[in-house]
Amino acid sequence: MFVYELRFECFADTTITAAEKAINNLLEAYRANGQVLGREFAVAFNDGEFKVRLLMPEQTSLHPKHNSPWVKRALTELTDAKLLAPREKFIGQDINSEASTTEVPSWQVLYTSYVHMCSPLRSGDSLMPIPLYHIPATFNGDHKRVIKWQTEWQACDELQMAAATKAEYAALEELTSHQSDLFRRGWDLRGRIEYLTKIPTYYYLYRVGGESLATEKQRPCPRCGSKDWLLDEPLLDMFHFRCDNCRIVSNISWDHQ
Repeated sequence: MFVYELRFECFADTTITAAEKAINNLLEAYRANGQVLGREFAVAFNDGEFKVRLLMPEQTSLHPKHNSPWVKRALTELTDAKLLAPREKFIGQDINSEASTTEVPSWQVLYTSYVHMCSPLRSGDSLMPIPLYHIPATFNGDHKRVIKWQTEWQACDELQMAAATKAEYAALEELTSHQSDLFRRGWDLRGRIEYLTKIPTYYYLYRVGGESLATEKQRPCPRCGSKDWLLDEPLLDMFHFRCDNCRIVSNISWDHQ
């Protein structure tokens, strides 16, 4: 991933409020389309211009060909706030994040965690993230629903990893149950992405707990009950189960690895 600085110059008198609204609207539009990553953006004002540093999947993430209808509209609305189109300044490659894949995968998977800022759509061949703007818009012109699902998954993951409150159990249920709201929304998004891309797309179902390694290996697919989903060798050193009918991958419980 790469770090860029965007600079917004004023071409006429404006107000902080108007500029803030226009810039934040553009940043949220970029985020909803997967063109910038993260949740919070610090916008600084100095010497008559606004600056913000952003993390992007690729060096070409802000190319106009990737822009969603929301992004295009937000760019035109900068004029109303008396701001010029943003100028880009390349800062460098982020050393703490993963590189995005440029290859079309043979299969892909919805997978994330609370420590990942990258796209939740991963190549099944390498587990490298696939920038969302490289696939057709999932709903309403962009990928806002996918980003929202990712945010909810990460929030549950952080709660269960902290293991400090009773909320841990509710969060764990959302991550591990095929009957949870989180699973239902994510599995539906998975199906939408598969329909749009024509690439087999799977949902990662997190697994923790269980009685023993032996009983884990006998665990059936939670959605269809098939016991034929245990793999001879784990995919990507992580997924021990894969149900091609239900499009689910999972792991042997982290408690027994």
